[in-house]
Amino acid sequence: MDILGYSGSGWLPSALYLLLLVFLSSRPKGKIESPAFTGLVQAFILLILLVHGIVLHDSVFTPEGFVFGFAQDLSLIAWVGLAFYWFQSWFLPISSLRWLVLCFALICSVLPALFSGTLISPKAVSDPWFKGHFIVATISVGLLSLAAMHAMLMSIQDRALHRQLAILPNSRIAHWLEDLPPLMTMESLLFNLLYVGVALLSLTVFSGLLFSQALFGKPLVFDHKTIFALISWLLFSGLLIARWRVGLRGRVAVRWVLSAYVVLLLAYVGSRFVLEVILQRV
Repeated sequence: MDILGYSGSGWLPSALYLLLLVFLSSRPKGKIESPAFTGLVQAFILLILLVHGIVLHDSVFTPEGFVFGFAQDLSLIAWVGLAFYWFQSWFLPISSLRWLVLCFALICSVLPALFSGTLISPKAVSDPWFKGHFIVATISVGLLSLAAMHAMLMSIQDRALHRQLAILPNSRIAHWLEDLPPLMTMESLLFNLLYVGVALLSLTVFSGLLFSQALFGKPLVFDHKTIFALISWLLFSGLLIARWRVGLRGRVAVRWVLSAYVVLLLAYVGSRFVLEVILQRV
């Protein structure tokens, strides 16, 4: 792997993520972020996105061909989720998501250096149908990953408000929770993410179902990936319908989001993990 003239740099993005997290943790607790501090952090995140993107590109587009697997998939999902966060944080009050998104990206960024993935057919990669499907699928899962982390944050906030979490007064966690927008605002932001994410997921699932031969070079097969993808789409779509019809919200909505996301990961990452790591098949 080669980046900026240095070899063996698969560790570089995770090291930068860790450095940024250490920098953020050094900020005095309870202190309001200044515009200069926020701008510096945003610039650092943009730099990491660029480095992570280059390293990820080098791990996928190798001299042997297009290599992909569960590790590359997770790293790409984390990169897309962080890119969405970086862009939306300029306009929406979602800075509280920063720690979760960065920690997720830190873990996922190092995986391609540990798991090499499998070589994908050059014919499939060159097909425009496959490229379109791949791009839309990656963006949809990345956006829904951001929504799932937002739902986790809402769950923590809700439990803290109802005193179901033992949090020390004046601690970093206490100040972090105090900086969160009200739950109603958090819920509105969550569903804004879900509307776009589920629309893209619908396009992904049905393009795969209708154009399986063109995308993957084989007729539609209801394997584990297809079944889990359909279940996840049904869960996410059912959540939005319930929101529209009966105003579903609160803890039930959060649990619904997290359950649907777990099924989504089983479809797009879990199946590859089982094949590559447990069954050791290409």
